[in-house]
Amino acid sequence: MSSNLPKTKTTEIDKETAPKPRAFSFARFFNRNGHEKQPVPETKPKGPPKSVWREYFESAVVTVVMALFGMTFIVQAVKVPTGSMQNTITIGDHLLVNKFIFAPGDSLPFLPQREIKRGDIIVFKYPGNIYNPESDFERPDNKPIVTNYVKRVIGLPGDTIRLDGRNVIVNDQPLPEHQIDAVDPGKDRPLELVKDAAPRKPGQPYDVYYSPDYSNDDYPIFKHEGNGREITVPPNKYFVMGDNRNNSQDSRYWGFVPREYVIGRAMFVYWSYDEGASQQGNPLYLFFKNTRWSRTGTMVK
Repeated sequence: MSSNLPKTKTTEIDKETAPKPRAFSFARFFNRNGHEKQPVPETKPKGPPKSVWREYFESAVVTVVMALFGMTFIVQAVKVPTGSMQNTITIGDHLLVNKFIFAPGDSLPFLPQREIKRGDIIVFKYPGNIYNPESDFERPDNKPIVTNYVKRVIGLPGDTIRLDGRNVIVNDQPLPEHQIDAVDPGKDRPLELVKDAAPRKPGQPYDVYYSPDYSNDDYPIFKHEGNGREITVPPNKYFVMGDNRNNSQDSRYWGFVPREYVIGRAMFVYWSYDEGASQQGNPLYLFFKNTRWSRTGTMVK
């Protein structure tokens, strides 16, 4: 029996020291030394840990930078304070303007850029009344280069333009506009139609509004830029008019819009507030009551 004890201990020791079988692994098979790859130790960030307030501050800075970039190069919000574009755009409409579409320079085929077209509704810096500069000081909210205007493009560079009653003649052809009789009720309200307007005909892409007693005036631009009856739009400039033809201070009165003053194209109404309604009461209640919810999201065209 004494001779069997050492053999038993040796057998037990061999079982303990013998390598245990492991499941087959391609990672171990393709490894040169046959061993599994050791995990890389996690590196701790250098410096003190960030506080919650610091993370909020950094997020706010990034948000502000992105917002400034977007407002500078992509979109801009503008408010419409006058009725020169009624009823296409009403007083109190807040618009988003696409600034990228008319960006200066050569446009690439894969970018959404293009040239200004006739019929576009553009936002631009008011160039000032070159025929009557004193009139720019009559209203404090109407400053050249500072105040933004919203009008429709009627004449492109090189176009000849004249007015024949209600018809706008461009290059000896009347513009296909859908003319509607309307009156201004005042108090910043939308125009009221005198009678049911006839439906648009094919090729009439937008509406314009005239009072029933409309008549052409002796507009200054035809006197200063043409022969009193017809003008030619100069290079890099545009002739613009409001859709409310009886109540629009536009190119007929103060001249052409230089290309460099164009900010962008009006896209849609993101909020509209009825400024002609009563403003007495709780501000929160008035916000919901006077907001024109039906105009929210309306495309401008």
